[in-house]
Order: sequence, then C-alpha cells, then structure tokens
Amino acid sequence: MATTETTERRRAESPARRRAESPARRRILDTAGALFYAEGIHTVGIDRVIAEAGVAKATFYHHFPSKDELVRAYVQEQSDRVHATTVVRGDTPQERILSVFDDLGDFICGPGFRGCAFVNAAAEYPDPDHPVRRVVAEHRAWFHGILRDLLTEAGRSEADADRTATMLTMLRDGLVVAGDLDDPAATRALAREAVTRLLA
Repeated sequence: MATTETTERRRAESPARRRAESPARRRILDTAGALFYAEGIHTVGIDRVIAEAGVAKATFYHHFPSKDELVRAYVQEQSDRVHATTVVRGDTPQERILSVFDDLGDFICGPGFRGCAFVNAAAEYPDPDHPVRRVVAEHRAWFHGILRDLLTEAGRSEADADRTATMLTMLRDGLVVAGDLDDPAATRALAREAVTRLLA
C-alpha cells in the first residue's frame, strides 16, 4: 500500500497536474527524460538540460531545486505512464498475466528501446534509501502487486501467490535486460513460454 507521502506525491504529479504545469517545466522534463534514457543519468549535466530545454537557469531551479529532484521526477513520470497505459486483458488469471508480459514484449521490441528506465536508474543510484531508488521500489511493488492479485484470483494461497509474483517480477527484470542485450524479437518469443512454464 502506498504511504501518505507517496500518495500525495503521485497526486501532485497526476496527469491533471501535468496538464496544468508550465510549458517550461514540461520542456525540462521532456528534454531530461530523453537525454537520461539515451545517454545515462550521471553523464548528463544540468547545464546541458538547461541549454537543450531552452530555459533560464533560474527557471530550472525554480522547478527542480537539484538534479536529484529532476531525476526523481523523471522516474516517477515513467512509473505514472506505465500505470496509465497498463491494461490487463483475458478471461482467466493466467491469460491476464500473459497479457502483461505480451505488452512487455511489445515494449522491448519498440523503436528506441534502450533497456528499462527503472533498472537503468537503479544501476546509477545504488543507495536503496535514495529518493530515486524509492520510486523504483514503489514501481516494482506495484507490478508485483498486480501479479500477486491475479495469482490469488487464480486460487493460489497467499504465500504461494506472493512468492510466484516475486519470481515473475524477476523474470520481468530479466526480460527487459535481455531485450536490450540480446535479440528483442527472440526475447519476446520466449517470454510467453517462460511465463507459462513458471505458472505450470
């Protein structure tokens, strides 16, 4: 369950809030997000984000007091987008779980895929208590919760559903890495088989 702090932060960064935000803040986030994803977070400095976003330094710091706050907002926005676009489909719990991984397979085969934004961010922020890592942990807990609930719906015990959801989350992490390092089409083709075997 999300903490009050997490709930308030997500409310502040909801789609409605993003629609009302200033164009400058939007440009900063869009610019930073594209650079962070393409080149890595630590390799991209604030001055470059400011220059490419076409904003004044004072404007940047008005919206983001530090680079860490910008990174946290970037990762949170990625999480919010996944939440908003995840549609679980199917007539049975197993079909619904497979639909989640089918969508993941489509994602890793999409244009410009360069790994998972959450895995990438976690690799650059090793401290699990860092605000960026907390957003990553919250996102993974959300994904785990979807799978756990579907497994419980399928009749699994609470303990088994939780453990299997953890295994499926690990599989998800492996798939997004393999989709970047290996042939993404081959990885997508194996995803269904891997999930089916794990659920058998």
